[in-house]
Amino acid sequence: MNVLIVENSEQLAQLWQRHIQRGGALVWTASTEEAAFDLLAAQKFDIIILNVMLEGGNALAVSDLAQFRQPESRIIFVTNTTFFSDGSIFNLCANACAFLPSSTSPDDLATMVNHYARAG
Repeated sequence: MNVLIVENSEQLAQLWQRHIQRGGALVWTASTEEAAFDLLAAQKFDIIILNVMLEGGNALAVSDLAQFRQPESRIIFVTNTTFFSDGSIFNLCANACAFLPSSTSPDDLATMVNHYARAG
């Protein structure tokens, strides 16, 4: 299973990466929209963990590119704000499968990654 984490906080991305790798996944990280675009062009991903409030970039643009290039990829959106807390992200992004707070336990996030990778 291939996983892409698009998160501005390198510390948080590395924490998630370690927990997900324990389950046997290959995990890439990107801290910018451009880095995410480059990885989406070079690699196929089963799951993408994407911070809705991507600093210096647009998370919806990353989601749109993933939907176009890799429509089978599932996106788990994360955020530390209440933006999109009404569930509207699911109307905007056809490949969205979950919407979680950034404070979700890394073990719980890894379990969700494994679940959605199998379900996809």
